[in-house]
Amino acid sequence: MSEPHKIFSWPVRVYFQDTDAGGVVYHANYVNFMERARTEWLRSFGYSNAAMMKELGVMFVVRSLTVDYLKPAALDDLLTLTTQIKDLGRSRVTLLQTASREDELLTEGEVHLVCVGAETFKPVSVPDMLRKQWS
Repeated sequence: MSEPHKIFSWPVRVYFQDTDAGGVVYHANYVNFMERARTEWLRSFGYSNAAMMKELGVMFVVRSLTVDYLKPAALDDLLTLTTQIKDLGRSRVTLLQTASREDELLTEGEVHLVCVGAETFKPVSVPDMLRKQWS
């Protein structure tokens, strides 16, 4: 995409349940944090996951994701998760996501989503109302 897309930010507090025996965030929990941020990012455009399935008959599923772990987060840290569109295809959306503590980048990830029919799970076009807001 030629134009940069707006960066959406969502705060996440690290709770005890998010940490491992060493007191740092367990690596898989960053994926959960990113999921929360993507869900709230979608809400910022006026759609919850449930509403998209009910009203539009579509949902976004994760096709693949990569996460680079740069520095650890710890119990009680306040993180900022970001979500930004990198690329938008007919049925595909590629997002860049990060987790930071203040100005310190902790993780960065790339998530490939596919828009699918809620009943068929087959790829369908991203709804026009979302495409217009995202382009």
